[in-house]
Amino acid sequence: MTCKVTFTPDNLTVEADEHESLVALAARAGIILRGACGGAGTCGRCRVSLASGSVAVREEGEVHSPAEVPACRAYPVTDVVVEIPESARLGSHRVLIEDRGRGQLDEAPASTEAPLAPLYESIELAMAAPTLDDARDDWGRLRAELQKKVPGINPLLTLDFVRKLPGAVRKGNWRVTVDLAHAGAFTELAGISVAGTSSPRFGLAVDLGTTTVACQMVSLSDGTTVASAGTYNRQAAFGDDVISRIIYATEEPGGLDRLQEEAVVTINSLVEELVEDLRAGYDDIRAVYVAGNPTMTHLFLGVNPAYLRLEPYIPAVNSWPPVRAGELGLRVHPRAWIHCAPGVASYLGGDITAGLVVAGLPDTDQLTLFVDIGTNGEMVLGNRDWLVGCACSAGPSFEGSGITGGMRAVEGAIEMVGVSSGGYEVFWRTIGGLPPRGICGTGLIDALAALRGAGVIDRGGRFVSGLDTPRLRMGPEGREFVLVWGSESGHGRDIVLSEADLDNLMRAKAAVFAGIKAMVDAVGLQISDIERVLIAGGFGRHLNLARAVAVGILPDLPAERYRFLGNTSLKGARLALLSREVRDKVEETARSLTYLDLSAGTSFMDEFMSALFIPHTDMGLFPSVADQGGD
Repeated sequence: MTCKVTFTPDNLTVEADEHESLVALAARAGIILRGACGGAGTCGRCRVSLASGSVAVREEGEVHSPAEVPACRAYPVTDVVVEIPESARLGSHRVLIEDRGRGQLDEAPASTEAPLAPLYESIELAMAAPTLDDARDDWGRLRAELQKKVPGINPLLTLDFVRKLPGAVRKGNWRVTVDLAHAGAFTELAGISVAGTSSPRFGLAVDLGTTTVACQMVSLSDGTTVASAGTYNRQAAFGDDVISRIIYATEEPGGLDRLQEEAVVTINSLVEELVEDLRAGYDDIRAVYVAGNPTMTHLFLGVNPAYLRLEPYIPAVNSWPPVRAGELGLRVHPRAWIHCAPGVASYLGGDITAGLVVAGLPDTDQLTLFVDIGTNGEMVLGNRDWLVGCACSAGPSFEGSGITGGMRAVEGAIEMVGVSSGGYEVFWRTIGGLPPRGICGTGLIDALAALRGAGVIDRGGRFVSGLDTPRLRMGPEGREFVLVWGSESGHGRDIVLSEADLDNLMRAKAAVFAGIKAMVDAVGLQISDIERVLIAGGFGRHLNLARAVAVGILPDLPAERYRFLGNTSLKGARLALLSREVRDKVEETARSLTYLDLSAGTSFMDEFMSALFIPHTDMGLFPSVADQGGD
């Protein structure tokens, strides 16, 4: 049985059967709802109003209008009209790809010195015309010249290429351009044309993140970046983090297909934006390189991710084979090869291996800590002689999710917070100088440090009783602190931090530091031995380093040892797209890196419990904080 579902105030209607939830139907209509629980119905973010008709709510039975229902667990029984409030919408935004207006850390340059050898390249060849004395076939004549230009090449000859070969060489008077598509262990002869007549060729670099997706289009002839774009990952409607998405993919009927589709639709929306900006053709994009964590890569390729979260936590593969764009529905040339950066283990993927090469870890003599903090916290320690890495679940707090007033680091997000003693006054600064609409991850770290310094919270991250300030009050989830009054905010509502928010932040910051400490302990070193700390990802863009150390998320090391690298996943994807040397280095790094499973045989849980204080139970680890009066 099919029925019609109309979403208002968008006035969009889709046809559905009883097996599709309102969240899935809204996504099909182009409306992405907020969600953190992967369809468990526990987060309450996707609650919508049923204006007419009936739905079946899982484990509750049939519900008739008017009613409010969780869209992730509601399935239409009749034709229904659903009103979607603004609070349930994920919304859209542009992801900042190039850093403008940086925070406290200067962005270090990426390692870019590598010869141009793109995944798709065009080679111009000049051949001698055949004679009675030289009657080699067209292919033998072309292959001989190709091997002079590309020594050692053993190309894959296709029937399509053979059909075009005789006409092209004669039309070009034996001067032609041959297109080579590198696909793992072999090179495909992807096209042939008269020399000087081929159209522009572009490559697409993709950072497939859990929360956001960013793309860059590059010229394959000279390696220049010609356009960039980014947005939310549409999969976010089905869970904030990788675990909730794995659950949705494996337990919800059609869940894997849905998440694969949403990843492709997200990338396609960015490709459309890039192509329109350049006035290029979709078929001009001839190679794609994707860097993502293991879960995102499994979902993008439609591979069952179930065993990533089941002991002993094994991915389907770490080194992915190339796949045709047409197989996935990516809106580029259908025969373009899609390459995915290799991973290391279940929670350390291609976004990190590509990023490590950009950061130069495989080539440095200095003991370096690489940290990428987002929904997951991924850390790698080492130098050219050895690399060890680990990952922990930091939760979505640092991505602006799971927090009452949380948002991404875009214009209008609070990035700096100051609190007067006792919490009576609050001072803030937003990205872009706009009225505040919420608070981003680095702003939350700032707020945590400021509230502790003002005596509003104790070392355990709990509100102090008896404060004489109207900002500390009872809210729907217990006590909460008002950062911004509604009269000052950009949406007319108070922006608050609740006790649940503080608990999430304390757990997130504790997980990150515990992962770092457990990894350092496992290799028999001390925190003080670390010579450089490289911060990757959006987390570092607006980070106040002193505040991050003060709350205990990052090691207490001299500020000059820290550097911000920006989006190393995207930078690594771009470099790998353009350089065989970089691609080989990423593969080598993935093979040589030792993965430390924090769930087995490490001190992680002990370190985690110790880090659930500001900055830590062991103040000896944070001497600069102790010197400033930290108790």
